[in-house]
Parts: sequence; structure tokens; C-alpha cells
Amino acid sequence: MDNHQSQTTSLNYLTLENITKSYGEKTLFRNVNLQVNKGQKVALIAKNGSGKTTLMRVIAGTEPGEGENAKIQLRKEIRIGYLPQEPEFHPSHNALDAVFDSDTETIKTIRRYELALLHPNDEKELQAALSRMDDLKAWDYESKVKEILFKLNITNLEQSVTTLSGGQKKRLALAKLLIEEPDFLILDEPTNHLDLDMIEWLEVYLKQPNLTLFMVTHDRYFMERICDNILELDRGELYKYTGGYKDFLEKRALRMENESIELDKTQKVYKKELEWMRRSPKARTTKANARIERFDDIEDKASKRLDNDNIQIEIKGQRLGGKILELHYVSKGYGDLKLVSDFHYKFKKGEKVGIVGKNGVGKTTFLHMLTGEERPDTGKVVSGETVVFGYYTQEGLNLGDTDKRVIDFIKDIAEYIPLDKGQKLTAASLLERFLFTREQQQVYISQLSGGERRRLYLLSILMKNPNFLILDEPTNDLDVMTLNVLEEWLQEFPGCVVIVSHDRFLLDKLCDHLFVFEGDGQIKDYNGRYMDYRAEQLELAQELRQQTPTKRPEEKSREQMVRTESGLTNKEKNELKKLEREIADLETRKTQLHEKFAQPDLSLPDINKMTKDLQRVESDLEEKEMRWLELSDM
Repeated sequence: MDNHQSQTTSLNYLTLENITKSYGEKTLFRNVNLQVNKGQKVALIAKNGSGKTTLMRVIAGTEPGEGENAKIQLRKEIRIGYLPQEPEFHPSHNALDAVFDSDTETIKTIRRYELALLHPNDEKELQAALSRMDDLKAWDYESKVKEILFKLNITNLEQSVTTLSGGQKKRLALAKLLIEEPDFLILDEPTNHLDLDMIEWLEVYLKQPNLTLFMVTHDRYFMERICDNILELDRGELYKYTGGYKDFLEKRALRMENESIELDKTQKVYKKELEWMRRSPKARTTKANARIERFDDIEDKASKRLDNDNIQIEIKGQRLGGKILELHYVSKGYGDLKLVSDFHYKFKKGEKVGIVGKNGVGKTTFLHMLTGEERPDTGKVVSGETVVFGYYTQEGLNLGDTDKRVIDFIKDIAEYIPLDKGQKLTAASLLERFLFTREQQQVYISQLSGGERRRLYLLSILMKNPNFLILDEPTNDLDVMTLNVLEEWLQEFPGCVVIVSHDRFLLDKLCDHLFVFEGDGQIKDYNGRYMDYRAEQLELAQELRQQTPTKRPEEKSREQMVRTESGLTNKEKNELKKLEREIADLETRKTQLHEKFAQPDLSLPDINKMTKDLQRVESDLEEKEMRWLELSDM
């Protein structure tokens, strides 16, 4: 983004110059400058409450920018799509109205066709809708729309938007945005409320080279795989880094180190100047007055505080006995829906388990059974006498008296947490560890941002000093800095941890093994990281695909034949065959590129071009293999 050559050769979509934003006496950011060019994929990182969402609103045009000589320039002919954190719809709309609320003739035609399908008895309207679809040649676009709705699990198009949960509204708004195909996507936490399959599909979708993207996300794998530029909003200033999340970590560490050295030098100069100020006479020369003005500047710089996101705490935790938590062949369901079937497990001291699976397969119900909030239909859950649960829930974000100060809220739970060697961690110190400065601790809860409230709620769980932590989607709306601190805390935590999360980075960093909810009550205990599990799934898909073409029809079992004939439409069968050809071509292309890399005397431009080609081929291959597996399962 700060590369001059790329700016001169790329089409500029957005320019911000000297943008400032303040609320009362609090300045969120000052004199921000930013450029986004066509095809760039930019992520914004900042602590909660520092102005991320406000900056996004300024970019999206829903909030004005301020400042002397402020300038916001968006390319006139481009269409912008903005996904806010909490989307709103017209209360009279159902999901169909909301997702197809567009002035585009093709989208209006598809809406008419989908509505006709929901009411097939009106044959005249259905025929008219089909005819209009043919006139506009809208079938390929309709197929893409269906894929987006299917991938984001939007199935009940007649449901009123007023009955949708926050997560369903977010997915509906995301679907609407992707269907409209804007030139410039502005996304605020797009992965919130998506399960892992949805996130991986969205990841592939957004990697398309023609898409221009500006987003806030806490999903570090998502960021690493999609983004080519990362911005950090830190203490009101915007810092720019080229590359993905890994590059950001390295370059940010270098920046902080340089700032620390510079701050040390400034503080030494400040001490000398302070001595001079105290000694100097009241009657001053012009030269002395100039030095006094410089002193004010040095004082500001010397008083600057560098944030330290590192955390090192030897947590004592409450003692866990020999028996911790045991599930003896438990089952749970509602009507015909099986959530857990005959599951048996005994938890061991200090283990950290990740729980993954699609939305609606029973993960939260399983957590409720662990804590005794819900009873299994069959089997039993036995909890040890020494177990003290700390349960972070999605529904539990009710902090009570919002006119209470942050420090008082935490102190009301406990004054301190016991540490090893008889030491104590006070409430104020714990708040500081989780990035609430002493100044912020005096703020009222009502003044906190959504992300800051989640952080405080999480701290209220930790302050109870549990020895068995259960965290249901703890990363939603938390910033990347807080996530790093939380991971460090959980790595040191001596008790058991069970985490339901769609944050693959968190799962891979913390968890010893996974409970994979596969549907129909089946839970697989997978010994390894999530990304290893996902790689195995892709490998299995590849093996199945390679086997399928070699089988003669008469070799297939009657059951397979029936399922194929009843489960796939002719269009899907043709898609399956087409995918097999495309995957074979991509694998050939991948092999050719690997062979080219082995050639001597490759120029740097050739290597760069081949690297991009290889990334594109591998991305396409992964997407098509996952779709092939999906159709094969059907």
C-alpha cells in the first residue's frame, strides 16, 4: 500500500487524507492517511475501543471524517458493500426480501423466481419467472446465489427477520453483500457467527484476485491467507505493514523495539532539559524561549507509554482431585434430532480440548451437560468434588450494573487471584494484564465498547479462580491483541480447558486434541491440531476422487447407486464430472510449476510470478476438492 510503484500502476479506489475523529475529549485517531487500490486486501488491527469500527464507518461513508484539510475520496464509478458488526433489516421483511433487496434487474428476477418456487401452485407465475430467467440468461448467476445461501446455511427464506438471532442476521447480511458483488468490500468481523466450514469457504471466496477488500477481523489464519496489507491503529496513529499476519508480527516487533530505543533516548534528553528548566532564570532570551517550546515537545514524547502485550503469570489455581469429570455413555437429542450418541470420556488433569463442528450439531448442549445445566437422556455425567467450573457463554454477557466502574466490578468478585509461591495477583493487576490501563479501570461499564465488555466478562470468569474452564466462542469481538494475551493466559492455566471456537489459530496453539461433532450424534476424539484434521479431510477427498473414476458402475454397491441417483440432480452430476476434469488439470499445472522451480538461473520476477501462480492454483484446487467431496457425500 505504501509502495509508490504499485500506486502508480494500480487503480485507486480510496484515499483518506488528514482524517481525525474525536468524541468529547477523547481522540480516537489523528491525521490518518490511507490509500487502497484495486485488488488489494487490507486488514485493520487495533485494540477494542481504539476506533476500528469508527474508521470503517468513515471509509464506508456512514460517518463523517473530521480534521483540518480532511479529504475522503472514493472512486465514483465503483460500488461499495459494507458489512457492519450488527446489521439491521426492515422489520417487515422476511429473509427472501432482505437478501434480494436490490435495484439490479438480475437479482430482482432471481428473487421473483425463488418466490415462485416457494409457491409452485401458481403455475402461471412460475412459468413467467422461468421465462424471465431465460431472457436474462440468469441461470449461472442463480446457481452462484444458491451456493452462497447454501454455504451460509440460509435455508428458510420465508422466516421473518424479526425472529432471526444476531448470528443469523450477520450471515444474511453477508449473503446479501456477496450476491450483490460490489467492487469494494468493507467487512467488520465477517467470520463472527460462522462455523469453520463457512469460514474456509469464505476464505476461498475472498481470495479471488478481482476482489478489493478492507476488513476488521480477529481470525489470524483468515488474515494470513487473504490479506496482502495490514494496518495497525495504535494510540491514534495508523501504521502500515505489507504482507500477511506473520509479516505483521515480525515488523511490529521491530517497530516496538525501535520505539523503545527511541523512547529511552528521549527520556535521557528530557531529564537533561528538565534540569536546565529548573536552573534557568525567569528572564529568558529568544533562544531560551525556543528551547522551552522544544522541551514541551520532548516532554510529550518522553511521557509516551509503550504497550506491553506479553504476560507471564505463574497461576496457582484451585486444586483438582483424582476424579475430575466423567461422561459415561451419554446421549442427548430432541425428537428425531440426535445431538450426542453414546459418548464416553474421562477428563485428565491439565488437558485442553477443542470442540469443532457445524452450527446446530449440539456443541452448546454438550457444554450444558458438562456443567449439569442439562441432563443427558441416557448415561450420566459425574463431576469430581474439587471441580470449580468457569463457564463463558454467548448468552452470559450481562454485566449487571453498568454504572459501576470497571475496577469495582472485578473487585466485587474477588480482590485477588492466588499465585504460586504465596504471591497474589490483584484485581487491578489482572485488568492491566488484559490491557485495561489504570485509567480505563476508572471508566464506567456503560462507556465500554462491545469488545471491551466481552473482555471484562471474560475477566469476571477468570477472577473466580476456576480449575475447569469452559469457553463457548470466547474470541467473538475480541481484538487480536487481547487474543494474544488470552492465549498466553490459557497456556499457563493449570486446570482443564474446553473451548468451542471457530478460531483455528487459537485451537492449534492451545488444544491437545479435538472433539469433532460430525452430526447425527457422532463425536470423534481426534488426537492432533485442527489444521492437521482439515488436511486429512482434504487428503481423503482426493483419495475418494481418484478412486471413483476407476470404479465400473457394476462394482458400486446398490446403496451407492441409489444414493447417487436420488441425491444429485442432473446439473449436479454434470458439475461433479466437470470438477474431476478441472482438478486433474490443476494438479497437472501444479506439477509443472514445481518442476519449473527446480530450474537453475530463474530471475526474481519469474520466481515472484510463479509463486503467485502456484498460490492461485493451490487455492483453486482446495476449493474444487472441497466441493467435489460435498457432492460425493450427497
